[in-house]
Amino acid sequence: MVFMKDKEFILFDLDGTIIEPKEGITKSIAYALDSFNIHIDDLNSLCKYIGPPFREIFMQDYCFSEEEVEVFLNKYRERFSRLGVYENTLYPGIEDLLKSLKDKKMMIATSKPTVFAKTILEYHNIGKYFSFVGGCELDGIRSNKEEVIQYVLEVNNISPNKAVMIGDRKYDIFGARQNQIDSIGVLYGYGDFDELKNAGANLLAKTVEELFKILI
Repeated sequence: MVFMKDKEFILFDLDGTIIEPKEGITKSIAYALDSFNIHIDDLNSLCKYIGPPFREIFMQDYCFSEEEVEVFLNKYRERFSRLGVYENTLYPGIEDLLKSLKDKKMMIATSKPTVFAKTILEYHNIGKYFSFVGGCELDGIRSNKEEVIQYVLEVNNISPNKAVMIGDRKYDIFGARQNQIDSIGVLYGYGDFDELKNAGANLLAKTVEELFKILI
């Protein structure tokens, strides 16, 4: 049995785990697609893109070339940096959870560019709870979750057996497994039970309250 209360380092995904990011991400995707004359009427249809690395998934789904996906990303960031980065909310209970974990070393491991992740954390005044923020770079370095988690572990000299990764999508769980750390899948975000269970999550939490009980 995995005892998560004994973990010294807690790595949190951001989108779908700490924050509800739907509005900012989907509106910014729609804005970027509009520049390709691809018009989206239902923003909910874009929720599947919350989690996966953008370069890979948009090249796959829209047959973008490498040049086109860079144009897409630049248009996305044009809006996201102005508006989308503020169009999100904290999940209820998250800040209380972070306060309760103050004796642990908490870090962010996100596929979102680090600069945006830091802005969001400071916007919600929760950056103070995290000793390190690891994300991708705007040029695509560390574009997948496995690389991000590896980076966070290496920079902070963390032994895998002392850490746990918490996230809402299979990418978080796969990334944790590739780095030999345990994982908790949260079901209040954008991944469902089958996705997280099949990915190999050690434990699942339906709510922030359940996550609290697992960790504390």
